Amino acid sequence: MIRLENVDKVYRTERVETLALQNINLDVTQGEFISIMGPSGCGKSTLLNLIGLLDAPSSGTLALDGEALGKSGDKKLSKVRNEKLGFVFQSFHLVPDLTVVDNVEIPLLYRKMGSAERRRLALAALDRVGLASRVHHFPTQLSGGQQQRVAIARAIVGRPRVLLADEPTGNLDSQMGDEIMEILHTLNRDDKTTIVMVTHDDRFAKQTNRIVRLFDGRQVA
Repeated sequence: MIRLENVDKVYRTERVETLALQNINLDVTQGEFISIMGPSGCGKSTLLNLIGLLDAPSSGTLALDGEALGKSGDKKLSKVRNEKLGFVFQSFHLVPDLTVVDNVEIPLLYRKMGSAERRRLALAALDRVGLASRVHHFPTQLSGGQQQRVAIARAIVGRPRVLLADEPTGNLDSQMGDEIMEILHTLNRDDKTTIVMVTHDDRFAKQTNRIVRLFDGRQVA
């Protein structure tokens, strides 16, 4: 489903050239749950950004569902991101002035969909993450774990085939982290959602199907 072949990522300024990723070859099959691990600065988030079409490889090929996308235009990439990909970050990135349900609706604003249908899907997503009773609260009225649940609801409201999670438990205590992981496992098991998760937590990484390890921008396992 996701394929990277001989992918390099280089960041250049007038004076400095930084090789962030080198010769990455990765295949992720439909319904797989993988984790990406490695020390800080090794390229984990860069790799996730490439898979999420938020950045383009400097060389090599990146394909989703057999379609090469690494060099596609912004309009095409935005459409694929909105229809096929969901994103969960360590910082929840919720809009503080919007209610929980309005935050979850945001990705659907970019689709040809009526307000009633957007609300129905947002409420259903919140119900799936156990927040049906918090839909009219604001983010500041929620705990960290609840805010991350809202972020997951927002990520899955459009029914993406791939969920990309960058340290989704990083700002949470162990109990809340376990709860978030259980939600991810449920999505993977019941919806067959493909999940790629960056994590520093070896305990959570061992719960996934496979661990991809990076070191200094290279894939070592």
